[in-house]
Amino acid sequence: MNTPKKPSIVFCHGIWADASCFSKVIPGLIAAGHEVISVQYGLTSFEHDVAAIKRTISRVSSPVILVGHSYGGATITAAGTDERVAGLVYIAAVAPAVGETVNDQLNKFPSDIFGRIEVADGRVWMLPSGTEFFAGDLSDEEQKVVWATHYAPDVDLFNQQKITSTPWDKPSWYILCTEDHTVHPDLQRWVSKRMGAKVTEIKSSHVPMLSNPQVVIDVICQAVSTF
Repeated sequence: MNTPKKPSIVFCHGIWADASCFSKVIPGLIAAGHEVISVQYGLTSFEHDVAAIKRTISRVSSPVILVGHSYGGATITAAGTDERVAGLVYIAAVAPAVGETVNDQLNKFPSDIFGRIEVADGRVWMLPSGTEFFAGDLSDEEQKVVWATHYAPDVDLFNQQKITSTPWDKPSWYILCTEDHTVHPDLQRWVSKRMGAKVTEIKSSHVPMLSNPQVVIDVICQAVSTF
């Protein structure tokens, strides 16, 4: 009798980050025997970012668990309807439904970080002082690295969502960060309740995969063990 294969894990990053932002959680998951890959996309076109997820899903065995952080919650919502996706894990994430954009959600629940940005050359850059509201529970040295490596999204990226269906009939999990000044905790509560996710609250900034990686690993392992 064949033993069912564990789902693969596909990470999807947010803005001001790239695929390496999950570097503190990936090794532990690989060591536990999981097949893991982290999507690298350009933050210029929402459609292209979602297409990058679907291409990356093809590089690992199915079924998969999609894990989306921040804006990555929007991309996994769009990609999560793919039949190869078994479940979704959201980390301090937005999650637009049909007819909504990321900006629609952020405008309902304003947060502090957007007072620490600069728009230049068609991109939205985080000011050095913005790391206080993005990754405030990291050391000063780590915050400087976060800023030095941050990748700015296209200025119109948060208006490009055209969600035609949602994957919330599939199991979902949500890591809710109560000290988040980037995606407001009340927005996190609203979207996680709406999708019917199993919620884990944590006292964390917007980047728990960097400040509390073991919690993130544990939630992902809970998701994988469901299948």
